Amino acid sequence: MVLTEVTGRRMKSHARWWLVFLLPMLPLVWLVDRALALDLGADPAQAIVQFTGIWTLRLLWITLAITPLRRIFHWGWLQRYRRMMGLYALFYAIVHLLAFATFILGWRPDLLLRELSERPYIIVGTLALLLLIPLGVTSTRGMQRRLGPKWAKLHRLVYLIALLAMLHFIWQIRSSFQEQLIYGLILAWLLGYRLWKRHRAPVRKPSRMA
Repeated sequence: MVLTEVTGRRMKSHARWWLVFLLPMLPLVWLVDRALALDLGADPAQAIVQFTGIWTLRLLWITLAITPLRRIFHWGWLQRYRRMMGLYALFYAIVHLLAFATFILGWRPDLLLRELSERPYIIVGTLALLLLIPLGVTSTRGMQRRLGPKWAKLHRLVYLIALLAMLHFIWQIRSSFQEQLIYGLILAWLLGYRLWKRHRAPVRKPSRMA
């Protein structure tokens, strides 16, 4: 009986792991399918770049949301998926950069240098990716043990990365800013919650006189 319950829990845990692992791949599968069907609109190159960029942002926000959701709803099982979501955010960020370099710049170094010197949103986006790469490289448990307390300090860079990514997104506003406002409010809550938890003073009961 006990063995059956343990086996059932393990199977449920494995099934949930595979479900969470495969879900972030669905947007990329959809994008490839639409590209093969030539159904990406009038400007397919721009559509691919924007699509991969927005999913980088979403997965980064999901990564940041795991800790608040775990604490608020007591979903301890969420913790094991934070590293996975962070790596997916890095993966989509790299695909976003490759799509930009391939379909927009055509891998021309002169265009890349011009973009980096003339467009601030390219600069902050590139900086966010460069800061995200060390977090992905050191996300393993072995690196966590090897770095010790430095690991936590290094991975606090994710907050700066999120702000840079948000700035990269804001600087691309063309007409409506509604989408940027929604993502900005979500990020404000994610970071504000952490600040509130960190600086909240413990409630002390008044001492009773003997």
